[in-house]
Amino acid sequence: MTRQSSLRPKMTLSDLYDSNIVYTSRPSYISNPWLEPEEHQSNFLTGRELLIANQMPVIVHEASVTEKLAQLFRLIGKDMPKNIYQFNDKTSYEQLLTTLAQDLDKKIYFQYIHDESILNKDYYALNKDTFISLNNKSRIPEWTNNKYLPKREVVNIEDFEQAIQHWAFPFVLKPGDDLPTAGGYGVMICYDELDLKKASERIEKAKYETDTIIIEQKVEAVANYCVQFAYTPKLGVQYIGTSQQLTDKYGHYNGNLNVQNVPSKVIQAGKEIMEIGVAQGYYGVAGFDLLEDKHGDIFAIDLNFRQNGSTSMLLLEPVLTQGFHKFYSYQSLGDNDHFFNTIVKYIKQGVLFPLSYYDGNWYETENVQSRFGCIWHGDSQQQIEKIELQFLKDLNKV
Repeated sequence: MTRQSSLRPKMTLSDLYDSNIVYTSRPSYISNPWLEPEEHQSNFLTGRELLIANQMPVIVHEASVTEKLAQLFRLIGKDMPKNIYQFNDKTSYEQLLTTLAQDLDKKIYFQYIHDESILNKDYYALNKDTFISLNNKSRIPEWTNNKYLPKREVVNIEDFEQAIQHWAFPFVLKPGDDLPTAGGYGVMICYDELDLKKASERIEKAKYETDTIIIEQKVEAVANYCVQFAYTPKLGVQYIGTSQQLTDKYGHYNGNLNVQNVPSKVIQAGKEIMEIGVAQGYYGVAGFDLLEDKHGDIFAIDLNFRQNGSTSMLLLEPVLTQGFHKFYSYQSLGDNDHFFNTIVKYIKQGVLFPLSYYDGNWYETENVQSRFGCIWHGDSQQQIEKIELQFLKDLNKV
């Protein structure tokens, strides 16, 4: 076993946010064409930051804070956080936001913006207009000082079909407005006419909610980094760390690995962007997706002025076994008890660090698969890949 219980993260959310602020990482129940997450996945996400929250209150779905999670935390010497506000459906979630803001005088730090019909922007801990502007993909040139940019064009959605005729494959398409996206869901990488046809169909369906589309050069990257910083007036700009992003050929997010030797120019580019965001009024955690090509050039393809999937992994680095770290999540294949018992087995080996557990058995009248968010940690990538392969085999032994 590692020494988790005696060590602390690099920093925690309560180091960054005032005591009257409550955090929610759940996307709104009101979806948009570029962010239509499955409901259980959205509920699962609410538990991801529990171990880095410290004293900061977090809004969490009830299925993400059952006795199952408490058992997993006990295995690593951690207690279940007490600063939790729970909900169980759309109505209770939205009512909780209203109660916290209007009755308890709390400010809400949102991971994803919510409609004004749910909560007025006056109750946002971070200015909502600032948050929207900094995460608008079409405005990336402003937040990079026109540096680190791939070739790109922002076109009105009605002009898209004509504009795209001047581009050669491969290229990347993204919504260019204020609607939130996540996990690469809003990114459409086109290698051929079939990909373009599928993307064009999505764009057509979104035309009543999206004004502009970004057409962007597909960078042939040798490395895909998420470089992360935190800022408060007291702490100043703090470098948290950098992870390598795992994505498929179409840009869909598949987890992160830690990076031992990050090129200084990557960190410097991220710092410049963070300082521009801070000048606009941003504070908290931010992570920037920076690609490096074979010539060593850096390209900023996405700026996430919010916490990222690997934020917990980077902040918890002092708590983990020194060496190789991998942030990932898994879903039960149907037998939730077998899924949980297999997870316990590997946590006891000291190679698997639990972050979150969405307990499908919480649903008594519905068949729901459990989900598990974690960090693999060990001496080397080779060691962990071998253990993870056995873990996957064990999951299949039902």
